[in-house]
Amino acid sequence: MKNILLVGAGGFIGSILRYWISGYVQQAANRMDFPFGTLAVNVVGCFAIGLLAQVGEKYGAFSNESRAFLVIGVLGGFTTFSSFGNDTVNLARQDYMMNAMANVGANVILGLLAVWLGRTVGHLIWR
Repeated sequence: MKNILLVGAGGFIGSILRYWISGYVQQAANRMDFPFGTLAVNVVGCFAIGLLAQVGEKYGAFSNESRAFLVIGVLGGFTTFSSFGNDTVNLARQDYMMNAMANVGANVILGLLAVWLGRTVGHLIWR
């Protein structure tokens, strides 16, 4: 139960940070023809999870509780794209290159198909 609360508290913080940072970047870009705000949080989130994963791996810096709060909670609330990136890099580092590429393809293709399907179902239900 403690880890659930830590993940929830971290997710709360990460979601607020995503809202603030993506909004600020999008407004600063002064353009609406590209999602600069989303790109920024995805890249920052990927950098942060890479940094935390390396520090945690090399120095054993994180307890299960701090990992639940920081990695799953804060970064999960900030962007799940960072988890996708970390999972893919971990597969590649373990010499599972085909699995890493399959993960990229599956997430992109299935994710886009799921968005399209959700929009289609929503359109059919709520005309």
